[in-house]
Amino acid sequence: MPFSQLMPETQTRTKRIIGHIEGTGKGPTLVFFGGIHGNEPSGVEALKNVFSELENSSLQMQGSMYGIQGNSPALVKDQRFLEQDLNRIWTRKQIQHIKKTPAEKRSGEELELMEILTLVNGIFENNSPPFYFIDFHTTSSKTLPFITINDAMINRKFSRLFPVPIILGIEEYLEGPLLSYINELGYVSLGFESGQHHTEEAVVNSIAFTWLALEHSGFLKKEDQQKYHHHFKQLQSSAKSNVNFYEVIERYAISSADAFKMKPGFESFDIIEKDTLLATNHNKPVYSPQKGILFMPLYQKQGAEGFFIVRQIPKSILKVSAFLRRVKFDKFLTLLPGVYWENETKQRLMVNIKVARFFNKPFFHLLGYRNRTVDKDHLLMSNRENTAKNEMYEKTPWF
Repeated sequence: MPFSQLMPETQTRTKRIIGHIEGTGKGPTLVFFGGIHGNEPSGVEALKNVFSELENSSLQMQGSMYGIQGNSPALVKDQRFLEQDLNRIWTRKQIQHIKKTPAEKRSGEELELMEILTLVNGIFENNSPPFYFIDFHTTSSKTLPFITINDAMINRKFSRLFPVPIILGIEEYLEGPLLSYINELGYVSLGFESGQHHTEEAVVNSIAFTWLALEHSGFLKKEDQQKYHHHFKQLQSSAKSNVNFYEVIERYAISSADAFKMKPGFESFDIIEKDTLLATNHNKPVYSPQKGILFMPLYQKQGAEGFFIVRQIPKSILKVSAFLRRVKFDKFLTLLPGVYWENETKQRLMVNIKVARFFNKPFFHLLGYRNRTVDKDHLLMSNRENTAKNEMYEKTPWF
């Protein structure tokens, strides 16, 4: 179905649609987002490039491909956002609030969200599974290209097809990303950080990633892509052959009231020691709280994270985690004292904080549980495996 039929009332307000291609046969539905942050145009540029090449090619395409532009007003001004971060308001509670708010009283980013949400809902209604969602981003510091995912096995399996590092667990530290909303619906969804803002390499990496995603999903056949190996080697080289899994273990949060300033010269994936001077805040030194790997240091004015720290996950741990999830070991967790289901749906665990001291976060991470809310006495833990639509992807070659 043409995009104009999916969002007839808003089609002319912004240049929301980057591209749309319907294949000649049944296949997957891929949805790519670019420019959710307005100072990150590389994804938009890359998608325009790929759509142009596809539309002028004789390649056989199966399924549907969509390109959606994110924060259009912020892209015009080259700012991360104008009023609020569009990639931090995709929670069920906030979306319900926005829907109840009259359009004239919504913020610019809330209007953007409603347009994108209308498109996504229309895509679900008018296209066939399996669905894939990919959100393109860049970082303010120099970095290897990398993938961020919510920790569900379908995301792990699809992500490992790409020759770049993969970051797990960031959903514990961020509230309201677009892809967390999509992932809660059960679909494959991943973010691709292609490089530093406004660099040619970031655009080239996003182009390469798009072509590989089209092949891995089945939208295109590898044998029909003459440049498949070129794109694979582009990402492999840019990532310096790093295909490790990492887990976020620390976040330095900041607010608009802070005066955070990162020390110059740091890059993502730099190894740092405990007490390394990383930044200043209100002219006071900010030291690394522990040894680890620096991740996404902030070199821009807007943002709520000064930096993260990650650590590599051993392959043995990944294998144990996959096994425990496959046998649904988590059904035994409520036999532990102080651990019980939040409600009858059995999608979230309530864990007494005193008990959590003996069963630490890595233990729950093995089973796919990540804590999002802490009250006075409990951790509230969610498991992406409970909502993952595994059956939708069972017949794909990568599953």
